[in-house]
Amino acid sequence: MGAVRGQLGWGLRRLWRVAAAAAVLVVLPQVARAQIGSDRYSSIVIDVASGTVLEQASPDAPRYPASLAKLMTLYMAFEALRDRRTSLDAIVPVSAHAAEMEPTKLGLVPGTRLTVDQAILGLVTKSANDAAAALAELLGGSEDRFAQMMNLRARAMGMAHTNFANASGLPDERQMSTARDLAVLARRLVSDFPGDYRYFSTPSFTFQGHTIFNHDGMLRSYPGADGMKTGYTEASGHNLVTSAVRGGVRLIGVVLGAGSNAARDVHMAALLDQGFEAMGVPVEPVRPTLVASRAPSLIGTAHAATLNEVHGATLNVAHATAAKPAPAASGWGVQVGSYAIERVAQETAQSARRAAEAGEVRIERVTAHGVTLWRAQVVRLTAARAQGACGALAHGRTPCAVLRPEPGQVASR
Repeated sequence: MGAVRGQLGWGLRRLWRVAAAAAVLVVLPQVARAQIGSDRYSSIVIDVASGTVLEQASPDAPRYPASLAKLMTLYMAFEALRDRRTSLDAIVPVSAHAAEMEPTKLGLVPGTRLTVDQAILGLVTKSANDAAAALAELLGGSEDRFAQMMNLRARAMGMAHTNFANASGLPDERQMSTARDLAVLARRLVSDFPGDYRYFSTPSFTFQGHTIFNHDGMLRSYPGADGMKTGYTEASGHNLVTSAVRGGVRLIGVVLGAGSNAARDVHMAALLDQGFEAMGVPVEPVRPTLVASRAPSLIGTAHAATLNEVHGATLNVAHATAAKPAPAASGWGVQVGSYAIERVAQETAQSARRAAEAGEVRIERVTAHGVTLWRAQVVRLTAARAQGACGALAHGRTPCAVLRPEPGQVASR
């Protein structure tokens, strides 16, 4: 039986590697297919003020939440703070059980001095499983008892298709939720704890001399995004809940079962763009490193748009160091952001050129709706060089997009 599960797991991993690769190379008229055809995918976008559903795909299908379960752990922590059952500076005991949690973790050991504030920060940034278990034991006496409390609260919220088995979201076949239920939970976090919601925007915090960065790339890549949570297990795929506000409108999106972090983030951005448009809120005319399509239905569709057609804007493009015509094999490139200052764009592009170990720097001046930006690019690369450079830059937390040979077309993020 174990061998069968091992073979199945290997097969799934191989399938998702292929799907992720397809998403990385997505161009017009192709689409990102990491989500399509997967029995793990579902999504929903809601307006926070009214609860109106703006977009959905299999929103009530059971899914493994992975670390999105920590959203309920955080809700319970905020509730305890509100009711004065604990305080931010209260010490969270670290048991052997909590210390033994699998990564991702803060590296807690029994006797570690950890405050409630630090535990919350550990959950929202690093998604620390040891901090989640320790916080559960503080608030519930044991993690099992805390899971029961989580389920009682979920029922009270109307999360009828959710069952929690632990505070962290670590794999447990009993632990299930849906995109709709998770959107309900996220909406309650925003509305019930507006003062504590600020935690989800934390870019980093320092613990025991180490700086811990937030895993949520949407905070850096999507204008208006200010939280919430990422999640991943092999069984769940790549999950994400994002809340973003523009023009006085706040939306919450849930994407479950994507094939990679990149595919997940691109898809979330596309869904939120469509949601804001449905609410009458103009979408940003130019977004650094990411241009998503405005197709009528974006479920499973997060393909690139030609930069000169971004959201109907009229773009005036002039490059400072134009690339000479190149054969298709070396016509690829990378884009590493759009900047208000040309010098910053030039420096960023030079750094990307060093990462690619080939190519030429190109700076594009883009004017849209009276706003001038400078796109930092490296061109005249092979496909392998471009993809390798973006991989290295992303590993170093530099946003990157692969440019196809067709002039000015973003292939992937």
